Amino acid sequence: MAEWIVTTLRQHAELAIFLTLGIGYWIGGLKFKNFSLGAVTGVLLTGVLVGQLDIAISDNVKSVFFILFLFAIGYGVGPQFVRGLAADGGPQALFAVVICLLCLGVTFAAIKLGGFDLGFGAGLFAGAQTISAAIGLSTDAIGKLGLPPDTAGTMLKEIPVAYAVCYFFGTLGTGWILAFLGPKLIGVDLPQACKDYEAKMSAGTPSGGIHTAWHSIDVRAFRIEKGSALDGKTVAEAESGPPQSRIFVERLRRDGRIMDFAPETVLQAGDAVAVSGHHETLAGTMEKLAVEVEDRELLSIPMESLDLVVTKKSVNGRTLLDLSQEPFARGVFLKKLTRGAAGVSIPLLAQTKIYRGDILRISGSTGHLDRLAAHLGYEDRPSSLTDMVFVGLAIALGGVLGSVTVPISGIPLTLSSSGGALILGLVAGWLRSVHPTFGRIPAPSLWFMNSVGLNTFIAVVGISSGPEFISGLKIAGWGLFFWGVVATAVPMLLAPLIAKHVFKIDPAINLGCCGGARTSTASVGMVADAAKSNIPMLGYTVPYAVSNTLLTMWGLVIVLLLKG
Repeated sequence: MAEWIVTTLRQHAELAIFLTLGIGYWIGGLKFKNFSLGAVTGVLLTGVLVGQLDIAISDNVKSVFFILFLFAIGYGVGPQFVRGLAADGGPQALFAVVICLLCLGVTFAAIKLGGFDLGFGAGLFAGAQTISAAIGLSTDAIGKLGLPPDTAGTMLKEIPVAYAVCYFFGTLGTGWILAFLGPKLIGVDLPQACKDYEAKMSAGTPSGGIHTAWHSIDVRAFRIEKGSALDGKTVAEAESGPPQSRIFVERLRRDGRIMDFAPETVLQAGDAVAVSGHHETLAGTMEKLAVEVEDRELLSIPMESLDLVVTKKSVNGRTLLDLSQEPFARGVFLKKLTRGAAGVSIPLLAQTKIYRGDILRISGSTGHLDRLAAHLGYEDRPSSLTDMVFVGLAIALGGVLGSVTVPISGIPLTLSSSGGALILGLVAGWLRSVHPTFGRIPAPSLWFMNSVGLNTFIAVVGISSGPEFISGLKIAGWGLFFWGVVATAVPMLLAPLIAKHVFKIDPAINLGCCGGARTSTASVGMVADAAKSNIPMLGYTVPYAVSNTLLTMWGLVIVLLLKG
């Protein structure tokens, strides 16, 4: 039976890939307290084990999935990457560039001091900086150096060895340094700093909280009685109460028929109105002003929840409090604000700013939502369709442009087809955030391209390098792990100090910026736990978008530096 299974996997390499993915995702999802290996490392280690069966897989398989992954990465971070280059995100974007250069420089020095060759060096960089995507660009770069096939083959099989050895501390060490040493390095009480920052960002919040400005929705029907406080008032006057007890007239029935109305329409005794507002307001204030009635037709108001992608330049950089006071925000409830490829949840505070590319989860009547969308952006209603015309042509164009080679001082410089796909992904993602009428990639499809694309590439790398993995690990020894620790720790020990003293970043979001600059979502999660607040997440998205692009490209740069 065992021999038959081995033979089947050798004859059908695609089955070996799916076996590796299934077991690898399971291993990567196992948690010890707040730490897990993650899907990439789980798939890599599983691939190495499966690779002991000596299974041959075409390099074309990993190339297809890797280029799909890089395009998805660019598409996801495009809006934040472009905003990071603009004025408001400029300091954080520049900080991310500095940290990326620091990571590159420290890793290059560690590789040289450790005496590692191109293969181990490229893997050390990818593992210590936990940037799995760099493996692909390093692989492409080594393959195009014109080295003897045996030498190039050996180096390519060293990359996953070094990555696996260095990744463990790269992930755990980054989180530990930022969450536990970070506050001491910048000399702050992190929970208190987050409270102070939240207080500053909450300036102007209505007494009932920012949600009262965005009007939670409950709808009931009432009849206005003779002598009621609403009798003789205009709709605008009826709606002009304090934020914590404000109501909104959704529909009006007069003389037995439902009629159109305007803010200046005068309410009369006998009118029946469908009113939205807080449950407490409707149960308290309205019950004193009018008599509740059963009127199903009046209450037949289309209500829904949907995601709204912010695309309008006119609202870019405006605060939630500012927008909540606009007439177009009337009758709408903001549930959640997410930003960036990682879908980071941004705190809903009065002074929280929204930017193009942000996704607002909103609820309300269809009419209110349509009005809000007309001023903010695009209603991204659920759809399972991916614009594959756009995706296919964009990847092809990026690959062609990236394949152009420019020789400088005898060194052939090229982005490679995968690097070109990353750049076109950035452009495509930004275009989609500005003009969301084309280029749609639903979140599940983007996740598949991102996660399964990368991990299929990693599975093929692990399976292909499996036979030489153990011998490579013996050659590298503990020295590889030590220099990986150095390459991880030094930039992260310096980053909070640079953020504090050079870029003057607020202590509450300092460590979030540092985690974003290292594209380490896990570390920011640990920082948030230590801070007892999600305020640090406010500093994560812009550095993440910039660094996710640069650190990936460094996979190519580190090979060129080592060769030079």
